[in-house]
Amino acid sequence: MSVQSEFLWYIPNDVKAGHRGDTADPNHNSIATLTDQAQALERHGWRGALLGTGWGRPDTFTVAAALAARTTTFEPLIAIRPGYWRPAHFASAAATLDQLTGGRVRVNIVTGTDNLAAYGDGESDPAHRYARTKEFMRLVRRLWTEEDVTYAGEHFRVANSTAAPRISPHGERRHPKLYFGGASEAAERVAATEADVQLFWGEPLADVKERIARLGDISRRLDRDLAPLEFGLRITTVVRETSREAWAVAEAKVAEMAKKAGAGWNDHGPPIAVGQRRLLDLQTRGDVLDDNLYTAPGKYGAAGAGTTWLVGSAEEVARSLQKYRASGVRTFILSDTPYLAEIERQGRLLLPLLRDEAGT
Repeated sequence: MSVQSEFLWYIPNDVKAGHRGDTADPNHNSIATLTDQAQALERHGWRGALLGTGWGRPDTFTVAAALAARTTTFEPLIAIRPGYWRPAHFASAAATLDQLTGGRVRVNIVTGTDNLAAYGDGESDPAHRYARTKEFMRLVRRLWTEEDVTYAGEHFRVANSTAAPRISPHGERRHPKLYFGGASEAAERVAATEADVQLFWGEPLADVKERIARLGDISRRLDRDLAPLEFGLRITTVVRETSREAWAVAEAKVAEMAKKAGAGWNDHGPPIAVGQRRLLDLQTRGDVLDDNLYTAPGKYGAAGAGTTWLVGSAEEVARSLQKYRASGVRTFILSDTPYLAEIERQGRLLLPLLRDEAGT
């Protein structure tokens, strides 16, 4: 592959213990626990981690800054919402953290539903939210790369705005990458024109290939003026020494989930987004798709990246991820619970296989 692959993890950033089967420790969200996870990621060779966001969860940017201060190579992928931040405010905050960390900031722009009114966001119409996100992403990128920016759009305005400190280039990296998710038509138009990386959840390989092709077509049709769109996969990976052991663990987790009606597994409340609906609809095609994509968790309340799992030995899961990579996926954001134990297990069993195959 001409572009190296990257492997990140996931830190849920949730006030409630026991997220998606994690250890129900009352100190699960303490700085000590989160630092243990971030430092374990460094030790085992992960590039960084996605930090989840949503109203009622700890502020993502604050957590990212705290973890960055306690690590040396850990790169936080900071999930943020345009309705929560103003573009110039966010551009300055991200530039500051990027400067303090020597260029370790990544940004995941989230547009889906949330408790908008709780933090004063009145933009409930999905079409308007995506239009606002498009403006936000374009304006933030300009504030990072231009000076004295003046802009008057439908949602945002700035006059003679220069974000400080200035973003320092690191090799070919001119600014933090903007990651984006979403499967609706409006979301795909935003990704095709404004995102640096489009993130997919765990759909079958053929479905991901189809979406990559469609996003390429949209990018050309809308005259994308940025570098070519890159692609990432955010998925749960259940890995053990043997396939039999991995499937036993996965099936036991689903059985426990069924007993609890999915409690602790769904942090993507109603209404159901287009991308989530795509995952739930996979159940009609079978409990196991491709070689080892397990769809049963979605039957019992799992949501988001927990809806489908890749299950198997390290070699089997690595082969499945390699197929996504061959289709054009560059960034992989993996996870399983308990989070710390799985950072170490998958860092020991799975990551060396992925890094060897990717040439990283």
